[in-house]
Amino acid sequence: MSTLSEAPPRRPERPYSRRASLVVLCAGTLMTILDGNIVTVAMPAIQRDLGFSGPDLAWVVNAYLIPFGGLLLLVGRLGDLVGRKRMFTAGLAVFTVASVLCGIATSQGMLLAARAVQGAGGAMASAVVLGMLVGLFPEPRELARAIAVFSAVGAGGGALGTFLGGALTQALDWHWIFLINLPVGIAAWLAAVRVLAPEQGTGLGRGADYPGAALITGALMLTVYVIVGTGARSRTATLLTAALALVLFTAFTVRQARAARPLLRLRLFRSRLVAGANAVQILLIGTMFGFQFIGALYVQRVLGFGELLTGTAFLPAPVTIGVLMLGLSARTIGRFGAYRVLLAGLVLIVVGMGLLSRAPADGSYVADVLPPLLLLATGFAAAMPALTGLAMSGAREEDAGPASGLFNTTQVVGGSLGLAVLSTLAAGRTDELLSQGAELVPATAAGYQLAFRVAALVAAAALVLAAGVLRGRD
Repeated sequence: MSTLSEAPPRRPERPYSRRASLVVLCAGTLMTILDGNIVTVAMPAIQRDLGFSGPDLAWVVNAYLIPFGGLLLLVGRLGDLVGRKRMFTAGLAVFTVASVLCGIATSQGMLLAARAVQGAGGAMASAVVLGMLVGLFPEPRELARAIAVFSAVGAGGGALGTFLGGALTQALDWHWIFLINLPVGIAAWLAAVRVLAPEQGTGLGRGADYPGAALITGALMLTVYVIVGTGARSRTATLLTAALALVLFTAFTVRQARAARPLLRLRLFRSRLVAGANAVQILLIGTMFGFQFIGALYVQRVLGFGELLTGTAFLPAPVTIGVLMLGLSARTIGRFGAYRVLLAGLVLIVVGMGLLSRAPADGSYVADVLPPLLLLATGFAAAMPALTGLAMSGAREEDAGPASGLFNTTQVVGGSLGLAVLSTLAAGRTDELLSQGAELVPATAAGYQLAFRVAALVAAAALVLAAGVLRGRD
């Protein structure tokens, strides 16, 4: 017979499904990645509605990417302190609310401010995912499969955003590319709360480098601001802004060298593989992100496609990336090695961008867009997993978390800078030709051709750097 002093029986701990957790983490990440790209097809509609200039239009994307990339290191550290599940669910909530604000935006300032909050929420949700996957799948083979699925979702999701953006913009209007996140975000948040196992952090008392986060975020924002607005400001103002960005980068480096708990351990850069892979990634992602933005504009403004047809035109890219990453990338890397697979992928990207640089004003989708699109997708599906493996293999075991955060950050930095540089070059060339009396469509096509040529050169630089730096191991 029990007595009042006896403790009540403990309820059995609820089992948590690892596969269900993987699905939830991939779904949340997919939503944040899609919103980095979903606006590309809707750009002309947003420009007409809110009155953005050509160079300033890129800030609709950059306003999301810069806080996303600048905050990844900080919120990754905070996830360790407060618990990764809490950070992930909080990020989904912030992202969803900001999406609604984007959807009801009626001015440039309101849209850009809401996009910046979206970027912060996306960083909160994305920064902790890799750490959660490592905890869910401790066996190396299981972890490799989980990361392959996660990588395919991330890589394919970026291109898939182009299709969804076109479909929603044409069927409804551009506001719905953001408002659709409300039901999706609520469903993802509820699933995350129920499916993901609770996780205790180490406690906020361990501290995080908030000044370091402020320095690196400010430096990144100023750098892209300099590139995007070069033609709209005086040379003196441009040089002063660039100098301030350099000061912030230098201060961040000094801060990381002296901080007790730095966001970024500088010893990571002693590894040739870590430093080289991150440098290659900046060039690679800059090329690919610029292609997604400029390519969508070429198809719309030169070939005359509507939003839905433009999105459909880019749909072969995520399909190709997903099939190759899930079906072939791991086996190909296992057989030939990450270094060779990376170089082969970069060669395909260089060739694809070179073909796009020839796309004329009277071109066609089948002849001038689809072949390079497939080459770029195939090259990216080969290069990205190989580059990730090389970057992580160069880090010590105790530095795996910071190395992952660094790799995520340089990915976003590359996308932001590539988009800023290529869109500015394209707009500048088009304006120059228009001032000389050229017709609109040929001048627009010439601007995009210049951007594609520069992107091909950047991809070639990534190939040369990878061939020279990433061969072998430290």
